[in-house]
Amino acid sequence: MRNRFSSNLITRHIRDYSSIYTFIMVLFLMGIIFGAVLVNSLSAPQKEDLFYYLNQYFTKVSAGETASSEELFKLSLLHNIKFTGLMWVLGISIIGFPLIFILIFIKGIVVGFSVGFLVNQMGWNGLLLSFVSLFPQNLFIIPVIIFIGACSVGFSMMLIRKIFIRKSITFQLTPIFSKYILAFIAAVAILTIAASVEAYIAPALMKTIITSISN
Repeated sequence: MRNRFSSNLITRHIRDYSSIYTFIMVLFLMGIIFGAVLVNSLSAPQKEDLFYYLNQYFTKVSAGETASSEELFKLSLLHNIKFTGLMWVLGISIIGFPLIFILIFIKGIVVGFSVGFLVNQMGWNGLLLSFVSLFPQNLFIIPVIIFIGACSVGFSMMLIRKIFIRKSITFQLTPIFSKYILAFIAAVAILTIAASVEAYIAPALMKTIITSISN
């Protein structure tokens, strides 16, 4: 019964926010494409400098000289909570909700640029390296960002509609805001899993791939 209720709740949420989800996912994909194309705009010296620093990092990873897993976990979790938390707060601010779209687009650019640069410099090895270094944690992070983005935009639009457009309708903030808080708590829980993957699994996978490429 509980599983059916949860399934119905998720289905209704997706149906109610389908247009927002569609727009956000298209915007994110556009960011990825733009980020990948942006790699080609870099000059040869810029690519060489960036790849030099990237090689330095890969050398440290293969030698096990990077930060501890506990430190990586804290940094990853804090960064992602700040990012999603900013979108969450922008949803409450009403007038700041357009910035949510900009943040999602920027996230897409970062992902697209990272993958595009590795592929541009290392070919298939770069694609494999980007897969093991970016995919595991982003498998959790990207859906959370899209989810919080949709919830934040939906909440902000609901506030605008209730406060400014339909003033005659009684506005019950408490139950809606409670769901909004629960959405962020759920996001933090999933981001904790993502931080664990990024700190404890991704480095080991990267080290394995870097070692095999070097040999």
